[in-house]
Amino acid sequence: MDRNQAIGFGLIAVLLLAYSFFFSGTNEEANTPAFDQTAKVEQVQTGPAPVAEDDSLAQVRRAAALGTFSAAATGEASTTTLENQNMVVTFNSKGGQVEEVVLKNYKDYRGNTLVLFDRESSQTDVQFTTNDGKNIRLSDLFFTPSEVQTVNVGEVPAQTITYRADLGNGQTIDQIYTLFDNSFQVGYKLDFKGLDNQISGNNVTMIWNDNLKQLEKDITQNRAKSTINYYTADESFDYLSISEGTETETITEPMKWVANKQNFFTAGIIAANTFSGAKLEAVTNPADTTVVKTLNSQILIPTADLLSGKGEFTYYFGPNDYKILKHMGNEFNKNLDLGWGIFSWVNKWIIIPAFDFLENYIGNYGIIIILLVLYIKLILFPLTYKSFLSMAKMKVLKPEIDAIKERNDGDMQKTQMETMKLYGEMGVNPLSGCIPMLLQIPILFAMFNFFPNSIELRQEAFLWADDLSTYDVFARLPFTIPFYGDHVSMFTLLMTASTILYTWSNNQMNTMQGPMKMYTYLMPIIFMFVLNSFPAGLSFYYFVSNMVTFGQQALIRKFVDEGKIRAKLEENRDKRKEKKKTGGPSFTERMQEAMRAAADKEQQRRNNPKLKK
Repeated sequence: MDRNQAIGFGLIAVLLLAYSFFFSGTNEEANTPAFDQTAKVEQVQTGPAPVAEDDSLAQVRRAAALGTFSAAATGEASTTTLENQNMVVTFNSKGGQVEEVVLKNYKDYRGNTLVLFDRESSQTDVQFTTNDGKNIRLSDLFFTPSEVQTVNVGEVPAQTITYRADLGNGQTIDQIYTLFDNSFQVGYKLDFKGLDNQISGNNVTMIWNDNLKQLEKDITQNRAKSTINYYTADESFDYLSISEGTETETITEPMKWVANKQNFFTAGIIAANTFSGAKLEAVTNPADTTVVKTLNSQILIPTADLLSGKGEFTYYFGPNDYKILKHMGNEFNKNLDLGWGIFSWVNKWIIIPAFDFLENYIGNYGIIIILLVLYIKLILFPLTYKSFLSMAKMKVLKPEIDAIKERNDGDMQKTQMETMKLYGEMGVNPLSGCIPMLLQIPILFAMFNFFPNSIELRQEAFLWADDLSTYDVFARLPFTIPFYGDHVSMFTLLMTASTILYTWSNNQMNTMQGPMKMYTYLMPIIFMFVLNSFPAGLSFYYFVSNMVTFGQQALIRKFVDEGKIRAKLEENRDKRKEKKKTGGPSFTERMQEAMRAAADKEQQRRNNPKLKK
């Protein structure tokens, strides 16, 4: 490893650290104007509707307060469920809203069947204002459920149920739910019939208050990956900041969807047309270990859509699985964080297809990670070979470089000039060792997004790790070490040891001396602290990657003859001398001559007191 390679590794290290701390899960708050008066979103109460007294007198009072809608003010609450191969969705006739979602094929960190949300943790409602100034919530009304029917939507079998609030005089509110077979989607249609002269304002407001349940062992990571994502009609994706405290954002432009996104699961709603806007809020209380994060949304639905039978939406309650999300449309797959820009494309087109292919034939995810390393290393082998060849050239030139340093006795400028001249004569590119390292950055960063967000690794055990999607705990510490934690991750220790071994192997071939050489050993220690609480799958990947790279270099070393490299460099020098005689100085030589002239002029200025003035 020469100086340029060390610089390359240093750049990778700095960028990697910056990416893991700052780029993953941060964004600037949008400075958007407040809603106009027609939206009346400020009047919406964000808390759940208060529980009324359960007696006839209370119902009579409530009916009087609802005016035209009083016909649906009385009744008895009941629940109905729709179920397919993936989930069970429960609805309540009081309000006609989704009350609970259970994902049948997943478990929470305690080993129980995964309840994405229930009536205690999540409440949805729809609120609007009548022409006589009354504020009405669907939760104020009782809906009558129809029989569950089996239908075909296109070629997809589905179950459907209709909740109807009959207001008399041909006026009804229908909520129609359709659960598609073998899917995580629930179709939702909200239809206001005969209410054209009853609803005031351009929008009604859908309220969704969600106290996220802890589904993963690592609540810190669970919080860091939980937020509200949204997508506007002009194809712009954004999200609320996931920092601690309270974050709010108001969107006044049309929107396609809003999603309450967690580490591995998402509950969201997509509009067939558009929403008019939304007011979103995320609240994090680190002291409250019972709630991961509280997400509150007030989403504006155009009143005209509901009155014309166009109030159609799709709920998504399911995993952040790229194979599923990519078919949802409207870039709903961005609820799976695959990284920014080129890193996302590396995951989509290189990592995920290879991982899915291996998953079809192999059930052990530790073995899959090993084979994934071999696949990536095969792709990167040309860069690895070029980097090793550069180190071999530098090692061959080490005697000449040492002689230049000794001859100039500390004059860095002359040393640099003569070293560059030597490189030019020998036909050596000093950046050839650095560039291959930098070209690997997209894959390095892609892995930093792939492993922490890959639901395939969730709760998959390998060796001593119970769950490859979070850190492995080989031993618990009786105290917490700053920036390290209260546990020992063995995969992280193995990764650190293998990185030190890899660094030592490279240093046997480089020309680097002094502090720079010690720096190469310091970086693995820094990464040990950074990655101790990262997913075990990521640390295991880098451990295997280091060992494979070490093996590649040992193999390449057997086929790289330093004597032949020396002969080739000498041949390059002879050719350049002959070319100089016949064709004049090259561009590089002219640049070196200009540098030498500038250095001589600077030296004269220092030695001549008159020139100093």
